[in-house]
Amino acid sequence: MPVITCIDDLKRLHRKRTPKMFYDYCESGSWTEQTFRENTSDFQKIRLKQRVAVDMTNRTLETEMIGQKVAMPVALAPVGLTGMQRADGEIKAAKAAEKFGVPFTLSTMSICSIEDVAEHTSAPFWFQLYTMKDQDYLRRLIERAKAAKCSALVITLDLQILGQRHMDLKNGLSAPPKLTPKVLADLATKWTWGLEMLGTKRRSFGNIVGHAKGVTDPSSLFSWTAEQFDPQLDWGKIEEIKKMWGGKVILKGVLDPEDAKMAAKVGCDAILVSNHGGRQLDGALSSIRMLDPILDAVGDEVEVHLDSGIRSGQDVLKAVSMGAKGTFIGRAFVHGLGAMGEEGVTRALEVIAKEMDISMALCGKRDIKDMGRGDLLIPEDFSGRWKD
Repeated sequence: MPVITCIDDLKRLHRKRTPKMFYDYCESGSWTEQTFRENTSDFQKIRLKQRVAVDMTNRTLETEMIGQKVAMPVALAPVGLTGMQRADGEIKAAKAAEKFGVPFTLSTMSICSIEDVAEHTSAPFWFQLYTMKDQDYLRRLIERAKAAKCSALVITLDLQILGQRHMDLKNGLSAPPKLTPKVLADLATKWTWGLEMLGTKRRSFGNIVGHAKGVTDPSSLFSWTAEQFDPQLDWGKIEEIKKMWGGKVILKGVLDPEDAKMAAKVGCDAILVSNHGGRQLDGALSSIRMLDPILDAVGDEVEVHLDSGIRSGQDVLKAVSMGAKGTFIGRAFVHGLGAMGEEGVTRALEVIAKEMDISMALCGKRDIKDMGRGDLLIPEDFSGRWKD
C-alpha cells in the first residue's frame, strides 16, 4: 500500500492507473490554461499567521453548509465523466463522502445515474444541473432528482457555451472510449482499470441515455449534447428553474460582483464562486482572487462558497478565513478516485482534513468557525485594481 501524504501523491497514482484521455480530462484547462494554473498558484500568495502558547486541544472542523451539518467545510464538486476515472466512480465517491460526513454533488454529465447513486447511498446528495434547451427533458431531470430526495440543486451558470479544451480534442475524448490503436495501446497498460470497466454496465451518461428523446447510443448522445446547452440562459430562466425545483439552490459559476448581486436577488441559498476549474473562460481571474469583491457585493445576504484551485487543507482554511462558508473540491477527490477507488476518495478527504486541522491549530484556533481574516496575511491589492 503506497504511503499517501498529500493530494499530489494521489495525483501521481491517478496518472499511472487511469487511461490518458480521462486523466487529461481531469488535469487540464481551456485554451492556454492560464486560469487553470492561477487557480492554484494564487492560493500560494496568501499566508497563514502562526500563533503560539495557546490551548490547541479539543479541535473541531464541523460546521454547516446551506444549513446542513458537515464534518468540514468541504463538498465534493460535480465532475462529469467521474465513472470513467474508475468503474462506478460516482457511486464510490458518494459512498466515501457519506461515510466521511461531507456532501456529494452528482453531475448531470455523470456516468452513473441519479437513481444509481440514490440506490447505493442513504444520505441525501446534491444534484448539479446544466440547463438544456429540451424543456421536457429538463423538467423530467429535476423530477428525478426530487424523487431521489436530493437535498440541493446546484445550477451551473458558466457553461452556456463550451470552452475549448485542447487535450480533450487531441485525445478524442468519449465515453466509452473509441478503441483506436493509440487508445488500445494506452489501455493495455491500464489493465486493472479495464477489468473493472468490464465488470460494470455503467459506461455511458446515465442521466441522458434512455431519458432524452432520440438518445440511444454514444453517437446520438454526443450530437444531442453539443446542441443542448442553452446559450439563452438568463436570470428569468434561473428563477423559473428555482420555482420548478422548490428546494435549496446553489448557483455555481459566479465570478463577478454584479452577477453575485443578481444571484442573491433571485433568492438562492448559496453562491459558488467558480471559474469551472479554469475549463471555460481562459484569462479570467482565479476564484480566490474574486472571493473578496463578491463577499463585499453580497454581504450577509447569501452564503458564499468557493471552488477551483483547492488542492490542500491549507487552501480550504484560507478560503474559509477570507469569508467563504464552504468549499468544493473536484480534482482533489478525482485524483483519489482514479488512484484507489472509494478508498482513494476517503484518503483525499482525510488528507485535506488533517492538513486543515493541524494548520488551524498552529494558527492558534480550535474551531473552524473562529478562523477569520486576522489569521491571514494577504498581499496588498490581492484582488487587483483593474481598468475596465
